[in-house]
Amino acid sequence: MEQVNKQLNNESTEAGDFSSMDSADITAPEFEELSETLSTGTETASERLSLLEDLQVNIYIELGRTQMLIKDILNLQKGYVIELDKPATEPVDIFVNNKKIAEGEVVVVEKQFGIRITNLLEPSKRIKGL
Repeated sequence: MEQVNKQLNNESTEAGDFSSMDSADITAPEFEELSETLSTGTETASERLSLLEDLQVNIYIELGRTQMLIKDILNLQKGYVIELDKPATEPVDIFVNNKKIAEGEVVVVEKQFGIRITNLLEPSKRIKGL
C-alpha cells in the first residue's frame, strides 16, 4: 500500500504540480487566425439556408385536443370515440419540430390520409425557431 501511495505521489509530480507556479508565469493562449471559414458574410440568405436542406425534422398534424381523466383513459375500449375540441370544419395545424408552420385540410389519397395545405406562415416566421 505504501508503495502505491509513493507511486501516485511521483505520478502527480511528473504530471505537473502547478501549486508552486507564480501567476506571472501564466499567459493567455495565442490562436492562429483562421484562413477559411464557413461564413464569410457575403453569402445570401438562400445560400445559408441551403446548408440546412438535408436535415431531417419531425412533422406532425394536430386534429384537435382534449383532456381526460386517467380513470377514463383506463376504461377506453375498441370503438370508443374521443371527442376533440376542434370542429370538423376547421383546418388542422401542421407542426415542424413543435412549431406551427401551416394549416390544412384532411384528404384521402389512395386509401391513405393526407393534408392539403390551405394556409402557410411567412417563410421568415416558418424558419424562425426551427
